[in-house]
Amino acid sequence: MLLKETGKTKEQMQETYNTYFYETFKRFDFIADRGEGAYLYSDDGRAYLDFMAGIAVNSTGHCNEKVVEAITNQCKELIHSSNYCYSVPQGMLAELICTSIGMEKIYFQNSGAEANEAMIKLARKYGKDNFGPERYNIVTAYNGFHGRTLATLTATGQPGTAIQNNYDPLMPGFKYAEYNNLNSFEEACDENTIAIMVEPVQGEGGVIPATKEFLVGLRKLCDEKNMLLLFDEVQTGFGRTGSLMAYMGYGVKPDCVSMAKAMGGGMPIGAMCTSAKLALTFGPGAHGSTYAGNPVCCAASYAQVKEIIDNNLPDNSKNMGEYFASKLSTLPGVKEVRGKGLMIGVEFNKDIATDVKYNASDEGLLITAVRPAVIRLVPPLNVTKEECDKAFDILNSVVNKLI
Repeated sequence: MLLKETGKTKEQMQETYNTYFYETFKRFDFIADRGEGAYLYSDDGRAYLDFMAGIAVNSTGHCNEKVVEAITNQCKELIHSSNYCYSVPQGMLAELICTSIGMEKIYFQNSGAEANEAMIKLARKYGKDNFGPERYNIVTAYNGFHGRTLATLTATGQPGTAIQNNYDPLMPGFKYAEYNNLNSFEEACDENTIAIMVEPVQGEGGVIPATKEFLVGLRKLCDEKNMLLLFDEVQTGFGRTGSLMAYMGYGVKPDCVSMAKAMGGGMPIGAMCTSAKLALTFGPGAHGSTYAGNPVCCAASYAQVKEIIDNNLPDNSKNMGEYFASKLSTLPGVKEVRGKGLMIGVEFNKDIATDVKYNASDEGLLITAVRPAVIRLVPPLNVTKEECDKAFDILNSVVNKLI
């Protein structure tokens, strides 16, 4: 629904939000009206270069033609049935993802948090089924982020922050260790640990890539101690880091991987993938969801993933990521530029990230701030050099005024 169809002004719509909506975001001062490619347009027609990409969701751009066509066609045939029925979009998507990323089984969910929740449940049940009632502990990383359900916010290693504060008692069975520190993870594991769960690149933690040595070491540790290695690829999956899944670029295969964001083209969908053997942990009644694997979401996801693969967007992500990161390193006041592919973090030597974020939006560029001194840039994977140059020029102007 467009603003003009409501009969309200921009100010009246904002007041409607203030009156009726739980406000947990500090919003930009415009109403999103439509999207096309790398641009989001406000109700008054202003173009915003979207290097948030819906927070790493719109990886083939806003309203990708193939995704829109898939949604439209599927809505004419079947919007929802239930998971008691077979559906063509669900089956086709399952085959496409599993064969593309080297996994054997997939279970669909509605979001990244739900996909991670499913991984946690799977690991716990696997531990109890095979090793006894006390084998359910999971070790995650400090400064990680895995979601906002009770289990996933507990798995998020950010004690003392708004993410966890006053939701206690938190879910038992979690320990935290230092990211990229294999010794710290070894020390955190005990005889009751069943899994290690990490992001290949920490997103909300400041865009921190794992070292190959760290992930290889975790794989070895899990193999030695009969533990599962779980990768949270909700943000890194489907080309974001320069390979279809981040673990494929590292050459380290997890026992279970979660995914969401980029896979849906803007529609709400997530999933976890495992081996066929591990999938046996979930029998009838052990897990379920009413909407998960919805035909429209699966049709959109099939089109989105095909676009990413067919157009070799992981390669563009790698190449444009290197180009853009090199330019960003010349911004004033930069302490470090880090990331993989088109998942880039810029850390400044001052806590100006939030000011950069909102000042950039005033100039027509959308980005996120993930730490007081760190901005995150996750543009569409088909972004061009010209669009990267335009984003850099805006950031350069904004940062020069703040440093």
